[in-house]
Amino acid sequence: MAQLLSPLPGTFYRKPSPDKPSYKEDGDSVAKGDVIGLIEVMKSFNEVKAESDGKITFMAENEEPVMAGQPLAEIV
Repeated sequence: MAQLLSPLPGTFYRKPSPDKPSYKEDGDSVAKGDVIGLIEVMKSFNEVKAESDGKITFMAENEEPVMAGQPLAEIV
């Protein structure tokens, strides 16, 4: 099991834009390098990518404020 941690403080988004579907849903398979969300800091969007292969379970909600180092998701 691996936790994906927020690289920056900001707002976590699970979608590329409000009218688009989420990058991934709970239970989806992910591959290393897949984008699973975005962290927005002062109108700058930073991709969060999976660091391993497996199934993802999110620990942070869409549009949730997060701190650097906060767990965003687990991959098992």
